[in-house]
Amino acid sequence: MAITLTEKAAQQVERYLVRRGKGVGLRLGVRTTGCSGLAYKLEYVDDLAPEDSVFECHGVKVIVDPKSLAYIDGTELDFVRDGLNEGFRFNNPNVKDECGCGESFRI
Repeated sequence: MAITLTEKAAQQVERYLVRRGKGVGLRLGVRTTGCSGLAYKLEYVDDLAPEDSVFECHGVKVIVDPKSLAYIDGTELDFVRDGLNEGFRFNNPNVKDECGCGESFRI
């Protein structure tokens, strides 16, 4: 089981953590929503819960709750710039289908 970050994604997370002035890492999870059923959620973590799984990549910790891990195991998080747009991209090998707008997915 693993969650990984590309070097660009790790640099971006590190920048945000420094800007915030606190935090141990980035929480990656899923929530029920959208046309396909699941959507990713990202938030910065100040305290770890005992049940959290922690993965470290390029010096950045990625924290995942047990319920989300089944849906995102093997995911690589990248940070991309496309023209004026920039953001995180999820490369999840478990995805079977995505909605047309790209906001939600199905396993």
